[in-house]
Amino acid sequence: MNAIIFTAIWGVVLMLGGAFIKSKSTPRYLAIFGIILALILNCIEMNQGMPLLYVDVKDMLDFRNFNLTFINVAFGCTLLFFLLSGRDIEKVGEHVSEYFALLFFILCGITLISTFNSLLILFIGIEIVSIPLYILTGSDKKNLKSNEAALKYFLMGAFSTGIMLLGIAFLYGGSDIGTFNIHLIISGNAPMPAMIASGMVFLLIAMSFKVSAAPFHFWTPDVYDGAPTVFTSFMATIVKVAAFFAFVRLFDNAFGSMHAQWQTLIIVLIVATLLIGNLTAVFQQSVKRMLAYSSIAQAGFMLFSLFALNAIAKEGLVLYAAAYSMASIGIFAILIKMKDFTIDGFNGLAKQQPLLAVTATIFLLSLTGIPLTAGFQSKFYMLMGAVQNGHHIWLVIFAVLCAAISAYYYFRIIQAMFFRENKGDVMLTDDITATFKILLVITALLIIVLGLLPGLLLNWLYF
Repeated sequence: MNAIIFTAIWGVVLMLGGAFIKSKSTPRYLAIFGIILALILNCIEMNQGMPLLYVDVKDMLDFRNFNLTFINVAFGCTLLFFLLSGRDIEKVGEHVSEYFALLFFILCGITLISTFNSLLILFIGIEIVSIPLYILTGSDKKNLKSNEAALKYFLMGAFSTGIMLLGIAFLYGGSDIGTFNIHLIISGNAPMPAMIASGMVFLLIAMSFKVSAAPFHFWTPDVYDGAPTVFTSFMATIVKVAAFFAFVRLFDNAFGSMHAQWQTLIIVLIVATLLIGNLTAVFQQSVKRMLAYSSIAQAGFMLFSLFALNAIAKEGLVLYAAAYSMASIGIFAILIKMKDFTIDGFNGLAKQQPLLAVTATIFLLSLTGIPLTAGFQSKFYMLMGAVQNGHHIWLVIFAVLCAAISAYYYFRIIQAMFFRENKGDVMLTDDITATFKILLVITALLIIVLGLLPGLLLNWLYF
């Protein structure tokens, strides 16, 4: 509850402050202070079990430690995003305070979809997340690609929201007592009634749109490529993993008792997402567009938490959220500093900026799933959850082969940085500070520490 109330209030403060704050750097400092305070308040609620401000939510929200831990992961990654890329937000346009306000409103929506017990709260949370994202995607008003991306995102988002509402209506009408509570929609494990099955399929389609799972992924490359890169970083990481967390919570609590009846649908999604995401990423020359397709491939691995739906897979999802977000925020932060977004733009980076090249390599190795990184541990947890499920071992083998394919396009960047010569003079912008480099090193160290000691994060789930 602390997180929901504070992020909403802080978003309003930043929004109204935009009328009085003339300095472009002040909103960034306010945002960093605000996210640290939100993180502290959420930790207080975890430890004490009671919010600072009690509100009777009528069992529509669930503030157990598992959900609050994920919110901590989202807030921690947002803090990292503000520290690494906050200066780049200032360069997008004139309305810097409003950009940060919209990001806090998104965080408010993320807390709602991380704690919902009611389908209505899920819908409200998804909309609070989506509407500010439409605005941020089109915030570079002079760029036609940004305008086009915003329009595509809005149309696809509105379409998927309509499907979600249709699914919610079917579930409400099909439940025995007419309820939106996800714990009461289905009783027992009898064959799923037609109304409930229809509603579940509509929700599956809608949530697959939100997490960009194939074949509902087609909006992702254009939107990620057209949006300002700094906001693409936020969309592809924190927003994506939050949508996945909501996806798993919804299907675990509402349809978990009938898991066997819809597991085949998830298998189809996993195969299509891993195959399309990895194969299309191989042929991309733009690193930004390649990362968009690789985020689709990463979604295929996160879908294993829905396929397995056991304790180790749910732990893996929280670990995946942290590992994937940190690595992607790091590589996007470096990409923003590049003058050329193609793979050739990274040629010879190791000679010009060796520290950036080394940290970028760690981020890419984690995204690939190389041992000693958090990315390896998160993929390991996902696959172990699938093995523990005891069925479809071939799917695990298929995922490993797809991870091997991902090594090809991630290693192309590493090869360019260390083994190719740069023909130009200057590859990077002029605003690479010592602080930025220190933050990159800290992020890389966090990825390695979490890869060696995942319990540092996962133990919080059970305190």
